[in-house]
Amino acid sequence: KSQDVNAGDGTTSVVVICGSLLKKCLELLNKGVHPTIISDSMGKACKKASEILQEMASPINIQDREALIKAATTSLSSKVVSQHASLLAPMAVDTVLKVINPENPNRVDLRDISIIKKGGGTIDDSMMLDNGLLLNQKPCTSSGGPRRVENAKIGLIQFCISPPKTDLESTVVVNDYQQMDR
Repeated sequence: KSQDVNAGDGTTSVVVICGSLLKKCLELLNKGVHPTIISDSMGKACKKASEILQEMASPINIQDREALIKAATTSLSSKVVSQHASLLAPMAVDTVLKVINPENPNRVDLRDISIIKKGGGTIDDSMMLDNGLLLNQKPCTSSGGPRRVENAKIGLIQFCISPPKTDLESTVVVNDYQQMDR
C-alpha cells in the first residue's frame, strides 16, 4: 500500500497480479508440471495479452496536441501531483513535442529533456524554457558583480582552463635515514 501511495501508478495491482501468477505456478510445480512448460505457457499468455491490448488500443496522432494532453492528464491523475495536472500535462506534452524527431516520432530520447528542481518554490512556479539555457548558478554579487545584465554575450566553455601539467618525472632515492632530515 505504501508503494502505491508513493508511486500512485498501479504498482499494487501489478504486485497482486504477479503474486497470483506465481502462486499458480507453484501449484503447477507441485503437481509435477515441468518448469519449461510453465515458462513457455507464460510467454504465450504474455503474447496473447499484448495482442488483446493492441486490439483495444486507440491510436493517437502525434500532431493532435489536445489528445496528447488528455492522455498525459489521465496518466497524472493517479499521481501525487494530480491536482496540478492542468499545468503539468501541457508542459510535459509541449516539452516532448519540442525534442521529438519528426523522421521517427515513435522514438523520443528523454535524455534530451532536463528537469531542474529548485527548492523553495511550488509546482505552480514550474515552467518550460522554449529556447535558451538555464544557468543553475547564483550571481556573485558579494565581490561587486552585477545583479542584472541586458544583451549580454555569454561564452560557454566545456574544457579545463588550467595550464597543462608538465611531463617531468622526478625520483628521490633515500639510502640513509639522516638524508631525510636535509
